Amino acid sequence: MYVLDTNVLIHDPNALLNFEEHDVIIPMTVLEELDSLKSGKQAVAADCRQAIRNIDKLLGDASPGEIEKGVPIVRAKKAEPLGALSILMSTEHQDNHGLPEHLNDNKIINTLAALQSRHKSRDIILVSKDINMRLKARGFGVEAQDYHNDMLLDDIDLLPKGYKEFPNSFWDTIEKVETVQREGITEHLLRREGDLAKLTINEFVIDEQGFVGKVSDVSDDRIIIRDLYQHDLMNEEVWGLVPRDIYQAIALNLLLDPDIHLVNLTGSAGSGKTILALAACIEMTVASKIYKRIIATRSTQGLDEDIGFLPGTEAEKMEPWLGAIVDNLEALHEDDENMTASVDYILSKVPLHFKSMNYIRGRSFQHSLIIIDESQNLTPHQIKTIITRAGNGSKVICLGNLAQIDTPYLSALSSGLTYMTERFKTFRHGGHIHLQGVPRSVLAEYAEANL
Repeated sequence: MYVLDTNVLIHDPNALLNFEEHDVIIPMTVLEELDSLKSGKQAVAADCRQAIRNIDKLLGDASPGEIEKGVPIVRAKKAEPLGALSILMSTEHQDNHGLPEHLNDNKIINTLAALQSRHKSRDIILVSKDINMRLKARGFGVEAQDYHNDMLLDDIDLLPKGYKEFPNSFWDTIEKVETVQREGITEHLLRREGDLAKLTINEFVIDEQGFVGKVSDVSDDRIIIRDLYQHDLMNEEVWGLVPRDIYQAIALNLLLDPDIHLVNLTGSAGSGKTILALAACIEMTVASKIYKRIIATRSTQGLDEDIGFLPGTEAEKMEPWLGAIVDNLEALHEDDENMTASVDYILSKVPLHFKSMNYIRGRSFQHSLIIIDESQNLTPHQIKTIITRAGNGSKVICLGNLAQIDTPYLSALSSGLTYMTERFKTFRHGGHIHLQGVPRSVLAEYAEANL
C-alpha cells in the first residue's frame, strides 16, 4: 500500500497512475489540503485542481463502501485494471502514543500507524517529497520514501553534459573512418562502438588537440560526426559577443542552429548562460529575422503568487524578476558611447516580452524564442506546460543551475530541467550543454574558491 502525501500530487498530478499493481491510498487530510490550495491562478492551484480531477475520474460512481475497500485503477478503456485507489479516513488516537494532531503531517502519520496495526501482513509506505515528513514517519515506525517516478537518474553526475571530452587526440581511439566532403561540410562516418556507442544526436566531441565535432546522425551500428573548426567557433561574433571558451562556442552553435528547437544550458553562476542566450536571440530577431519575438519568463517562489493588482503592465511587474535579462543587455552594450540609450534602443527595436508564468498556460507562441530562466525550479509537470506552448516555428531555451534550487520538495534529480534534459537527449531537434565556470571578475573567482 502506497500512501501519497499532498506534495506528491502537486509535484505530479498523474502520480496516481504510476504505482502499477500496488494499491494507492489518499488520506482524507490530503484531500482537505488539496481543497484549500485549489483556488487561484498560481501554478500550485492548477496542479491541485488537476490532481482532484484525476482522483474523481478514477473513483467514478463508486459507492462509499467500494471507495473504502479500493476502486480498481483503469488506465485505458480496453486495459485490465491494475492496482486500486482508496480514500483513508482520519482516525483519532485514543492512546498516548500518537503524535500531537495540531499538524496535518502528524494526522497523516497517526492514520498510517493505525492502518499499519490493522494490516500487519502488508507493507505500508508513505510517499512524500518532504524530507522532514519522511524523517518523522520513520521515527514513528512508518516506512517512508521519496517519489522516484520522475527521477530518471540515480546520480546527478550521470546527467549528460552535451559533449564528450577525449584526452590527447580523439583520432587515437578510432581504427577506421570514412570522410565525406560536400557543400563545404566535412563529415566522418564511424562505427558506433566503445565510447562512441554512448554518444547521442547533437552531442559534441572535443579533444585536447583542437578537434571539435558534432554528432549529426546516429544509427544502430554507425555514427556521423560533422567536423566543426575550432578557430571558426571561437571567433564567431554574435551581437558583439565572442565566446570565452569552447563550451560557450558550442552552446552558441546550438542556439543559432535553425534546426534545433530546444536548447538546455546548465552551469554555475557566471558561466554565461543568460548572456549567450540573449545575444543569440537578439541576433536571430533583429539581424537575421528568423524569429518574430522573444518571450522571457522565469520561475521563482515569488512568481508562484499573484503578480499583484497595483498599477502597471505585466511587463513592468515582471521586470524586477527578470533583472538578469536587463543586466546582460547592458553588458552586451557596455562599450557603446551611451549604454543606457543603446539598451533603450534595443528594447524599443527588439520585440522582447516579459511574461508571468501564471499567465502562460493556454497560450500558443508562434515564431518565437522562449527563454525560461531559472528553470531548475520547475517541476517536470510545470516545464511540460511551458514547452507545449511553443507553436509553429518557435524555439525554447531553458537556463538553469542545478546547484541552486529554491523550490520546496524539489531536488536536482527531480527538477524539471534534469527530467527534460534526460528525456530529450535523443531528440533530433534538441541539444544540451553544461557550461564550465567563467569567472565574472577576480573578486568572484576568489569568492568561489574561498567562501
